[in-house]
Order: sequence, then structure tokens, then C-alpha cells
Amino acid sequence: MILQSIVDLVAICAKKGIENAILSPGSRCAPLTLAFARHPEIHARTISDERSAAFIALGMAQQLDHPVALVCTSGSAALNYYPAIAEAFFQQVPLLILTADRPAEWIDQYDGQTIFQTDVYGKHVKGSFQLPDTGNNPDQLWHSSRIVNEAINLANQFPPGPVHINIPLREPFYPEKDEELNFSENPRIFDLLKSKTQPTDESLIKLKSRLEIVQRILIIPGQQLPDQHLQSLLNQLSKNQKAVIVTDTISNLQSDQTITLHDHWLGNPEISKNLKPDLIISFGKSIISKSLKLFLRNTHASHWHIQADGKAKDTYQRLTRNIAASPVYFLNWLNQNLVVQNPEYYLAWQSLEKAVSMNLTTLLESETFGEYTALAYCLNKTPLVSKIHVANSMAVRYLNLLGKREQEISCNRGTSGIDGSNSTAVGCTFTTKEIVTLITGDMAFFYDRNAFWHNYSIPNLRIILLNNHAGGIFRLIDGPKNQPELEEYFETKQKLTAQHLATEFGFFYSKVVNQEELEASLTDFYSDSLHPKILEIETESKSNADLLKRIKERAAEALNGK
Repeated sequence: MILQSIVDLVAICAKKGIENAILSPGSRCAPLTLAFARHPEIHARTISDERSAAFIALGMAQQLDHPVALVCTSGSAALNYYPAIAEAFFQQVPLLILTADRPAEWIDQYDGQTIFQTDVYGKHVKGSFQLPDTGNNPDQLWHSSRIVNEAINLANQFPPGPVHINIPLREPFYPEKDEELNFSENPRIFDLLKSKTQPTDESLIKLKSRLEIVQRILIIPGQQLPDQHLQSLLNQLSKNQKAVIVTDTISNLQSDQTITLHDHWLGNPEISKNLKPDLIISFGKSIISKSLKLFLRNTHASHWHIQADGKAKDTYQRLTRNIAASPVYFLNWLNQNLVVQNPEYYLAWQSLEKAVSMNLTTLLESETFGEYTALAYCLNKTPLVSKIHVANSMAVRYLNLLGKREQEISCNRGTSGIDGSNSTAVGCTFTTKEIVTLITGDMAFFYDRNAFWHNYSIPNLRIILLNNHAGGIFRLIDGPKNQPELEEYFETKQKLTAQHLATEFGFFYSKVVNQEELEASLTDFYSDSLHPKILEIETESKSNADLLKRIKERAAEALNGK
């Protein structure tokens, strides 16, 4: 039996520009699966593990900046989407989640594969919708089409994010043999007209008067995709010494004009005591640097946050103004209205950046082999055209410590979990022919091994695996590192290597334990290949912690003697 409401749903998706769907096998979702698989304008892929499937969709939507459809059967399958949905919500990535369900009368009646699916994702979606449980009546078809339009519009509306449509389906729902699905070329659609938000003239006059009395301005971009216009505006502000721009690696706005090595001195109260700003201006999402957050929370500065929907984000506990504007609009206005600031303040930041930059390479090259030094060497060999996906925990912190990157950086910092980093990188490979480099630790890597359990070719994936056989970050956190239970209950020591996984999934694989092996393995790591490649860098957790501590201490000595 053809369910016309489902056929119309897929036709609306295609008409509104959804070109990709990630499907997980199941019977209750069969009408959705068949409709997406048969639509000529939608590329449907099957991923069996729903948790991995959702992160793969996330990785695709990050790159496409447009919703990707997710389809699963009823029951616990929908719950496995949850981690990626939460990540998408806080990272503001659009997803269209379509969960098949049993009819309402069969919920909580000991029927198979039933849970309470209505509003199952709670506050972690922008909206929850439910289709009628029958869909061939004209009014119900109109109702279903209206719901689908509203959901997709909401996913795209700023800030973008995941939306959920729960779809109760009654049997029979499989088409008869040779029965065709006829997609309308002109399904009912209505679009959202986007309006531009900017401050009133009166508000701008007040902001300008405030700018006239501040001398030390710090601009902090949060996580976002690369934006050449924003980059140009920030570079102008810095080059003209109107503000200090501090950029984490996930901001994708690092340049020679911005401060990128701040984690080397902001944790040192003596060095950073004269760096406190009068005014903090922020935009974008989260930052990585804990030392930067603590530094700003301990200032007496005012804080202006720029966000188009005007919602408050008081990350530094100093918020005084929430400005409803696009960052491009506001930074352009700032360039036109901000006079040169305190030159000593600007030069203080720049001189610290220069001092670390001049010494860091020498410090790394003079040290023993370990994760930090090995990753620095790998990054110097990573092509500029490669997109870099980096896992949470130590991998992203090493990347941030190493300063400016030319490549596009992605990291799941919405919830900052280790789950799904492999899958998100795989999703990225589905959207580009460029090299995608995943930098990950062993805990995140083995946790998400089902990312590779599918039938699709991903020859452009390169994985740099930092395997210290433990959760090494816990040796750097003051609380757990001093506890006798550190190794068993916090680090969670494990003996796995990636060799068997590589064989199982058909990856090229090499393992290195010293600098000579690393250099040899990298000679063809980025060369063209028919298969993905894994470079496993095996080290010891305690020696990595000691190495990082030594380099930080030596860098601080260089700054003190500056």
C-alpha cells in the first residue's frame, strides 16, 4: 500500500533542497526508506548503527549548511540518535529527524519496539512534530504537508538546529509488487522569509559613546565555519590596532593578525596580569581554552555578545549588552566607528604571541618523542586543502596549543563528548573529494568504531590516532591525577591497537613508536589511495603528561625572559 503522506513528505524535502538522507534499516520505517531511496533527487545511504548514523548526518550537515534527513524505525532506535541530536542542537547544525512509530493505541501495551516517542528529544530539538497516523484523507494530507514545511523551515531558521517529526504508521505499509511511487513535481510548500536584524540608530549611538571611553578591547570569536568576510574585518581591526583578536583553533578565523598561542601564558597570573581588557566583544559559539574563560571571568570588563537572534550567552559572567545583529554587520560598524586603542595593550599581547611563536618550534624539536611533538610534526605535513576533524579531550587541546592553522577545523564542541567523532568525520567525507584528516585519541576512536561499518567508499579519509592506551587527559586534571584510582577508574587503561580494525574494514595501516618511523610513514600518508589510511602513534600516557608539562614550563621561562 502506498502511503501518500509519506510520498509527499519526501517530495517536499526534495523541493526544499534536502538532497541527502541517512537511513537505518527497519520494518516500521519501510515507507520512509522506500520513498527516500526511490526519489531521483535525493542521495540515500544506509547506516545500520543509529548512533553512528546520526553523527554521520551531523558531519554532512556541518559541511552542507543545510538539513540532512535521518530515518529510523520505532523503539530504541530513536534513542540512539540522541547524542548526535544534542550535539547538533548546541552546535546549531540543522537536521530533519524522522522516526517511525507504532499507532498511539499500541504504546505501553507490551507490543514490540514501542517506547514513548512523542517529544522524546525534549529541549534538545528546536521543535517536535507528529504526523497524523493515517494519511490519505485530503485534509490529513494537507495537514501532513503543512507540518513538514513548518519543520524544515524551523530547522533552517536562525539559529539552525535539529527538528523532529514522529510518524505513527499503520499496516499495511509496504507497496504491492511493481507498485510505483509517484512524486509530485509541485508539492505544497511554503518558505520562511528571512529578515535582517540590526541595532536601531539610537542603540548604535549609545554603543559609540561607550566605545569612546574604553581603551582595551578584546574580541573573542567562538566556533564557526570559515568566513572570509569576517576574517577580513577582524584583520583590519587588528592591523589598525583598534582591538586585540584572540582566536581558538575552532573559530576558523586564525591569521597572522590574531592571537593564537594564548594558552601558553593566560594560565600564568604574573604574565597575564596586565592583559585584562575594559571591554570583551564575542560572537560565534563555544571556545576551547579554559584558561581564556577563567582569565575573562576574573576581569572587571564589560561584555558585549553579538548574535542575530539576540539571545544571551554569558560565557564569561561579565555580560552587559546582548546585541541583536550579525557579526559581519557589527564588525563592519566597529571598523568604521572605533578609534585606535591603547597601543601598549595591543603590543603586550602581540609581543607574547611573537615570543611563543619564535620558541615553540625549537622547544618541540628538542624534546623526546610523544603525542604533542608527533602531532606537531604531522600537522606540518597535512595538506592545506585537507579538512581537519578533531576529537575532544587531548586531541583538540594539543591542536589549540600548536597555534594557527590554515585548514578548516571541525570539532564536536556543542556537548564536547568523545562519542561520534569518527562518524562525524565520515559524514564529512560524503560531502567532499578533498582529504579529510581525523585527529583522535584512542578512547574516542574505539568508542565509535561502527562509523566504518557501512558499504560506502571513503578513500579520502586519513586518521591520525594518538594511542596512549588510556584517557590521558586525566593526568592533567588536578583532581583525578592525584588519586590512587587514577589508572583504573579515570584513565580506563586498554590494550587495543587499530591493526585488527584496519584489516576488518580494509584500511591501510601503519603504527609508529618513534620519530624515525613517523617520518617514514608520513612520506606517502597523504598520497592518493583507493582506501582510507590510519596512522597510529603509540605512546605512554605518563610520558605524554610529563612532556606537555616540560614544554609549558620552558615556554613560560622564555616569556619571563622576554
